[in-house]
Parts: sequence; C-alpha cells; structure tokens
Amino acid sequence: MNPLFGEADPVSGVKAVLPRHRLPEGPMAPATACRLIRDELMLDGNPRLNLATFVTTWMEPEAHALMGDTADKNLVDRDEYPATANMEQRCVAMLGRLWNAPDPDAPVGSSTIGSSEACMLGGMALKRRWMHRNADRYAAGARPNLVMGTNAQVCWEKFCNYWEVDARLVPMEGERFHLGAEQAAEACDENTIGVVAILGSTMDGSYEPVAEICVALDALQERMGWHVPVHVDAASGGMIAPFLEPELEWDFRLSRVASINTSGHKYGLVYPGIGWVMWRDKEALPEDLVERVNYLGGEVATFTLNFSRPGSQVIAQYYNFLRLGQEGYGAVQRAIREVAMYLAEQIEALGCFRLLTRGDQLPAFAFTTTDDVTQFSVFDVSRRLREFGWLVPAYTFPADRQDLAVLRVVCRNGFSADLADRLVEDLRNLLPWLRKQPRPIYGPGDATSFHH
Repeated sequence: MNPLFGEADPVSGVKAVLPRHRLPEGPMAPATACRLIRDELMLDGNPRLNLATFVTTWMEPEAHALMGDTADKNLVDRDEYPATANMEQRCVAMLGRLWNAPDPDAPVGSSTIGSSEACMLGGMALKRRWMHRNADRYAAGARPNLVMGTNAQVCWEKFCNYWEVDARLVPMEGERFHLGAEQAAEACDENTIGVVAILGSTMDGSYEPVAEICVALDALQERMGWHVPVHVDAASGGMIAPFLEPELEWDFRLSRVASINTSGHKYGLVYPGIGWVMWRDKEALPEDLVERVNYLGGEVATFTLNFSRPGSQVIAQYYNFLRLGQEGYGAVQRAIREVAMYLAEQIEALGCFRLLTRGDQLPAFAFTTTDDVTQFSVFDVSRRLREFGWLVPAYTFPADRQDLAVLRVVCRNGFSADLADRLVEDLRNLLPWLRKQPRPIYGPGDATSFHH
C-alpha cells in the first residue's frame, strides 16, 4: 500500500497519512482540516522570541476582529467599498502631516503590500523623472544609475535589475557601516536618477545622515549642474523618528527629498502586508505613471504593482492611528527603544561582546565578539540560542567589511524588559559551554537570515 494513503481513522474519517503534494481525494470536516494545520504549525518558532524580524508579531484583539471583518473587502474596488478607500486616504494624509509634506491637504501617496513594493514605486518615479529631464540622452543610450550603500535592502537591487538601472553600491569603510554624505555625492554623475538614504539600516539599526546627504548633493548641483533627488527608505525609522526625534530633519522638510516609504507592518505596528509610499507633491510623481482604470462601475487611479488585495491591513493601520495617536505611538516607541538600549548595555556587560550600535536610533542593535574571544563565533552563539527558542541572526557585513560578523537584535512592541532579562540570562548560561570549545564550530556559511 502506498504510505501516502493509509487506513482511515474510524473516528475522524481522515487517513493516517495525508497526501502533502497533491489534492486529497475528497473533502474533510472544517474542524478536522483546521486541527491538522494547527498541529503542524506547532513546529514553527515562537514569533515573540523572533529577534531577527522587524515585522509586527502582536496586535490587540480589537484589531484582530477588525481585520477578520474586512479580509473579504477588495481594496481596489473603491466604488463598492468607499469607506475602506476613504480610510486609506486618511492614513495617507496622516502620514503626510507626520512627514511634513509641503501641502498636507493634498497628499500624494498610496498604501502598498509592504516596503518592497513602495521602494519599487519610489524608484520608478525617480527613473521616469530622470527620463523626462534627459529624453534625448536616454534615447541615445544613456544608462541611468541609482546610488545607495551596500547596506541597502535587497529590494533596491531588485528594482535596479527589473527596471534596467545600474546599482551603484557604496561600500562600507572602517567603522562607517552605511552611506555617508561625501561618498554619496562622489558616486553620482549626470545619469544618476537619485540617491537612496536609509532611515534605519537593517544591518545595525543606524540612521543614515539624510540632511548631510542633501547638503552634499546641493553642493554637487551647484558645482556640476546635476539635479539628484533623494528617496528616503524609512521602512522602520519612518514610524520611529517622528515620535522620538521630531527635531531630526530627514523628511519633506528637506527640499531634495522627493519620496519616502515606510512599512506599516514594522513600527507602524500592523501585521505583515502593509506599506506606504509618499511623494512631496504631484510633480515628484510623473502623471504618465498613474493609470486610470474603469473598474466595477467607477474610475480608479492606480499606481501600484499589485491590484486586488484585502482591505484588512489598511483598516488595521487606521485602527492603530486612531487608537494610539501621537502620544500613544510616542509612548510605545519610547518603551521599545528603552528596552533595546537596556538589553544592549546588559549584553555589553557580559564582557565578551562589543557593541556596534546601541539601539538608540532604531530599537535594534548589532554586536560582535571582542578581539580576545577565540573559542566561539557569533554563529555559535546564534545556533545555541535557538535551543532556548531565541531567533537571533548572525551574518557577515557586505563589501568592504566582510571580515566583520555580527549578531543583531530587533526589539518590537510586546518585547518586555522581563524577556530581555531572560535573553541575557540564557546568554550568560551559554558562555561557559562556549568558552570550553577548542575553536569556533560554525562559520559564515551557517548564518541565519534576517529580514527587511
């Protein structure tokens, strides 16, 4: 007998071993299917102990209920679901004010599936504006390029690959782990469509100096006549800096910033599936990129890579904006960052780790072993922490700091000081075993993944 098709259970009627890679022969009871799936999902890790991801892993029960109520609403069908569409536009307007848009009463932006789609849209607008300014040269074969640090998230390299733009990746140098202002300007030329400045590097949680980059590009334009706009990838920092450093100029207060994206499903505190992109005005988003579609009884203006998608994530974002407000978001983000800074200090106090960042920008930080540690590597630490349920990624930095391997911790809403103490205690208990090793067991090939 084929082991994929065993005898049926006399109680449930379900065969002992179900086919995994083909449809079952017949239906089963809803409760049975649900139980089978839930049983298998028990093998997943605990999201609350996943310190690798920036993505939200906890929301309030009221948000769960609203998401369930709206999962069947197609966001693109604005004629049928006008209230959902209006809530999306209210979120855009709120973000416009949060990021100091020149005309907050006429915001130019959209929700997306996440920051990756938002970055693609921002990049497309940069390229199209460059094409309009350089129509003759582009027709003659000029190749556009985009400047960014090697710490940029992979979606930017995808954008360059998919839309035929050269990626000019500025390498790290010494203790500079992200794009610097001088290096950004030096990498530009007449074919540069823009510079990507990252407000919260996924590598170490640090902010790139957006204002300094803009000043350097101002000087470049005065010297060479090249207009190079800036897109701020604020996937994480866009929902941290406005509440904790309102005086920090990184947004539309800087005239060279053309567009900004953020992830609602990161520090916007929504479950995965929501991002936002905004342009400073209509001029920054070329009209010929906006499609107008007659769909289900009404004209829809759309500039997204996806079409049909549920309205539930947008509703959850609107719920958070109403629920928390300016003060509530500030309190949540401040508490997360205090935990991150506390945890960084406790890890440093163990004596065998060196902090690269301290969690005082994004609530995330990177650390490596001190020079005198030879018995174990950061990859050993990551592997052993998994035995306690903790997911702490270990990885090497990109060019030109591939010699540097680090661990990175991301703190999110729901990660308490008590959990931080537990992590430190588990790490402390691991150290005697790790120090007994004659040499590191694991190397860079054993690095765990990390997420944008």
